[in-house]
Amino acid sequence: MNDDNSKSLDILGVKPVADSISIVTKSTVAGVSSFLSRICLPAAEEFGLLLRDKVSNWRLNNQIRMLQKSEVKYKDFSQKSANAHPRLVSAILDHASWTDSEDLHDMWAGLLSSSCTKDGKDESNLIFINILSQLTSLQASILDHCCEVAEKSVSGGGWIHAKPYYLEVAKLSELFHVKDFHRLDRELDHLRSLGLIEGGFMEDSRLALLTPTSLGLQMYVRCQGYQASPIKFFGLKERT
Repeated sequence: MNDDNSKSLDILGVKPVADSISIVTKSTVAGVSSFLSRICLPAAEEFGLLLRDKVSNWRLNNQIRMLQKSEVKYKDFSQKSANAHPRLVSAILDHASWTDSEDLHDMWAGLLSSSCTKDGKDESNLIFINILSQLTSLQASILDHCCEVAEKSVSGGGWIHAKPYYLEVAKLSELFHVKDFHRLDRELDHLRSLGLIEGGFMEDSRLALLTPTSLGLQMYVRCQGYQASPIKFFGLKERT
């Protein structure tokens, strides 16, 4: 179509406006693409503002690393011919693909392994999937530490629990390489709000109470790839 015909058809005079909108849109996309690529290249690509294949590869690599870890845990703990519910597998693969944290990959791998049952219908790990999806890599490390170090016992009713576990603020900062005490305070508050630990920083001292709850201990065990009793996992004596 020649220019004369284009002008005759543009009786409302909207073509210049449409062209300017196109220019603005392209310019806007280029601008936000540049910003996203500076702060998070995979995110920019996933949102379709840059090349999708790079983020796909990044997410795929994260999934592969998690699956390799899960296979090891599966061989250690799961029964033969066990299967996981597709709902759990899908959620774990998606969440694990968005992190390159080794600590979080270890936990996702354990949840995938402990999701495998004989009939493949157990959805109980959905509880822990939802919780883990809210944890930072630092919170994951803190939870692992608390559950490993705190002294565990079995209550008179047969429930697993941990005895009070305290850590000096300076030691906590050293263990997790975080100098910002206010950040540590936020991380501990969030763990407590999720029901995974009791306590947090003590107002009138330089101590932090980091006692894992029963839920926290059970989540830790599932994230190791183990599905049976947490009492058995920790080698404690069952109450009869």
